Amino acid sequence: MMAGFADRPLVFLDVDGPLIPFRARPVRRRLPPRDGVGSSSDASGNPLVDRLDPADGRRLLELGCQLVWATTWMGEANEVISPRLGLPELPVVDFPDTDDQPLPGLHWKTMFLTQWAAGRPFVWIDDETTDADRRWVMDNHPGRALVHRADPLVGLTDADFSTIRRWLAEFQPA
Repeated sequence: MMAGFADRPLVFLDVDGPLIPFRARPVRRRLPPRDGVGSSSDASGNPLVDRLDPADGRRLLELGCQLVWATTWMGEANEVISPRLGLPELPVVDFPDTDDQPLPGLHWKTMFLTQWAAGRPFVWIDDETTDADRRWVMDNHPGRALVHRADPLVGLTDADFSTIRRWLAEFQPA
């Protein structure tokens, strides 16, 4: 856990959709090539990492929360995504390798992230959440929570960060 963040909400981060949008971002937001020539894709072999916006890393850090990877990238998010966004190594939610089906209508991460938070307030940024996930978290999580859906076509926007900052401004640690 990052020192000083125990009294602040967790921010669970998904990668594909929120940070790597499914549509290419405007050229002005693309990362410069890492090797100075050609594509900035890296050892991950994923050319879509060019769609990361380094400003997202700064804006996430400015939230002043404990950032946590909640993505199928798992530990690879620290190796590939964190450096490109200027983020430190973050805790990673180690999703169980199970064939268990979530409750009907729930995202497969919902119950597990709620358990992982262990009562702490949290923001969950993902592109696949629905009202069913919000209701389930509200009914089953003792702390405050914001389940925030980012548009997977465009990724995180100024409006998304405004919504999250407003929610955090209402947060008063116990």
